Amino acid sequence: MTPAVTAALREGVSALASRLGGRARLDAPLGALTTYRVGGTAAMLVDVGSEEELRLLADAMASSSAAGRVPVLVLGKGSNLLVADSGFPGLVVRPGGAFAGLVAQGVDDPDFGTFVRAGGALGLPVLARRTVEAGLRGLEWAVGIPGSVGGALKMNAGGHGADTASCLVRYRTVGLAGAGGGEADASSLELGYRTSSLSDAEVVVWADFHVRRGSREAGKALVSQIVRWRREHQPGGSNAGSVFKNPLDDSAGRLVEAAGLKGFRLGSARVSEKHANFILADDGGTAGDVVALMAYVRRRVAAATGVLLRPEVKLVGFGPDALGEDPRAEDALAQEGRGSEIAGARTVAE
Repeated sequence: MTPAVTAALREGVSALASRLGGRARLDAPLGALTTYRVGGTAAMLVDVGSEEELRLLADAMASSSAAGRVPVLVLGKGSNLLVADSGFPGLVVRPGGAFAGLVAQGVDDPDFGTFVRAGGALGLPVLARRTVEAGLRGLEWAVGIPGSVGGALKMNAGGHGADTASCLVRYRTVGLAGAGGGEADASSLELGYRTSSLSDAEVVVWADFHVRRGSREAGKALVSQIVRWRREHQPGGSNAGSVFKNPLDDSAGRLVEAAGLKGFRLGSARVSEKHANFILADDGGTAGDVVALMAYVRRRVAAATGVLLRPEVKLVGFGPDALGEDPRAEDALAQEGRGSEIAGARTVAE
């Protein structure tokens, strides 16, 4: 079930679009801009290429009668999103241009050490390769994550023994729709396992990452090793990476496989045969099939292991009961005869 699009919300989108003029694209494809390549449109999409354009957008939102009524989503590479088939009934902001560059490399600061400054829209694999090429070490892990710098701050992206929290120094954001903004140290983000305090309406302008000077050859070798490992162990195709967060001291993929779901198909979506924590979407498939399979996997894993998996993929445009977290959905599970098993499931903290 998707959230109801109220008359007030439609009016709010219309009012904001009128204020933004030609900069706003109405009913713009959104699912196609994600790595899942399924899902509907955004009520409105605005591309921003500089901090000045971003501030003009923020001013327009603040002075519009739509302020506070139109939900906002900042879109990076779309590598961790599943968009509902009915779309997203709000404003999608897509940074690019000046936000997609590496602003500074190898800066030596007496307070922060050696760091690089990356734009919020810069792809993480590009960041990893460019820093290695400059003889800077410490960000090789990012080569295997198909997201952006802004997305890394939002989700505390990580892999191969490191994450954003381990190397982020400071950052700058611009807030929209009354959200925060400004420059702050990494501690302000409250980075946890695939979480942060960054709001959906904050756009990352830049982020500083700690690096160290080292061997370019060794850095390139590590990048190649990470790329090779991911190709061997993770599937290609239309997906958004890991679907569920790993429970403490366990692996979501192991739990899904233990429940006998590797390769399981539901409509146009299937659990990967190569890695059970990946759900793939067929060409021309639907987001509804993907989220239905996610919900089914959660139920089966809970019944088999007592662990209720939490999603790592961000669901956009879906209602609160999309994964069976609504009490009505849990009642439906009880009617299936699994109520006693699932009632004893422990919830894994996000």
